[in-house]
Amino acid sequence: MYSSDTTKYLIHLHLEAEGVVEKPDVVGAIFGQTEGLLGEDLDLRDLQRTGRVGRIDVQISSKKGETRGEIYIASSLDRAETAILAASLETIDRVGPCVARVSVVSVEDIRVSKRKKIVDRAKILLIDSFEEGSIDSTEIIDSVRESLRIEKIGTIGEDQVPAGPNVLDSDAIIVVEGRADVINLLRYGIKNAVAVEGTKISPTIIDICEKKTSTAFFDGDRGGDLLLQELLQVAEIDYVAYAPRGKSVEDLARKEIIKALRNKIPVEYVKEQEAEEVPAQGGEETVRSSLHKETDKDERDEKRKGQLKKKPDSGEKKKKTLGDQINAVRGKRIARFLSADLSILKESAPDEIEKVLSDLNGDVTGLITDGDINQRILDLVAGKGLEYVAARDFKGIIKRPLTIRLIKIS
Repeated sequence: MYSSDTTKYLIHLHLEAEGVVEKPDVVGAIFGQTEGLLGEDLDLRDLQRTGRVGRIDVQISSKKGETRGEIYIASSLDRAETAILAASLETIDRVGPCVARVSVVSVEDIRVSKRKKIVDRAKILLIDSFEEGSIDSTEIIDSVRESLRIEKIGTIGEDQVPAGPNVLDSDAIIVVEGRADVINLLRYGIKNAVAVEGTKISPTIIDICEKKTSTAFFDGDRGGDLLLQELLQVAEIDYVAYAPRGKSVEDLARKEIIKALRNKIPVEYVKEQEAEEVPAQGGEETVRSSLHKETDKDERDEKRKGQLKKKPDSGEKKKKTLGDQINAVRGKRIARFLSADLSILKESAPDEIEKVLSDLNGDVTGLITDGDINQRILDLVAGKGLEYVAARDFKGIIKRPLTIRLIKIS
């Protein structure tokens, strides 16, 4: 509409015509009725030819036999000359064959508009684009302390494994996966961590674990699970701490690290996580002895006798022993949720266990399935307060709840 590099002012005019006219009619009326009106110096054609006046922009529309619209003319003249030119345009009284009226709406100073845009943009840049320059003493101190801790990381042994500064002097150590894990623990003041650095456990790690109380603290992913299994096979580990599932030790916050280390588990419990097999015939005495190891036998027997005297609901087939329930499930790809008296509360497909668990109330005591149980399902079962789980296989179980008895169906 106008050249932004030369324009100083923008003349805004309003047009009304008593009839239907088109843009060429308006432009012709402007040139025709202002020609010679202001002399040679302000002749509109000459001004356009020399570039001191921009092209004439006409925006009109016709409705019900009348034409209305706006006219815009860019000017690089000075204020007085622009005002004279704008006033001369108001003398137009006819467009084509139609009576017309032209009035000046405004004369906009383009430079003012530019300045306003500059100011608005500068405000945004001031707020968003400058780096924070305020001084926070706490941040400075923490930054220096953190760099000091990181600088203290060293190596030990012929294998040059990354380790904190207190590993050799401390009676207890924390075995982590990599150098970044050691650095993160140093960041929070834990200086007795040593890194495995790779999938093969080095002789230095094996030797130091024999001499000191050791805690394994690996990432909460598949890689961490496999590395833990390998470490337990070749080194003397005393405790196992678990990172939150799906998180790496190097990314944990201080609170998460402290919580994980406080909740460390003796390695004996971890090794006992291997599920016990049930004989093919699933005899009553074998299953019951397995189930009652961690419960009060007398109390459970008394409770069960009282419940078995109750008459079962019509059409409900109730198994009297856990062995019978296991034999009924074996090979049928089903899952059964049992009450304290071994009655069936719900039966579903193995892949629907999670959904069924969310719907069951506190009456469910055990789960039997001909499918596999993973860590996620086991955690859900623990949350529901179940006492035992019998399954064809337990896959990827790293953290076993101590309140649940695991029974493997052979």
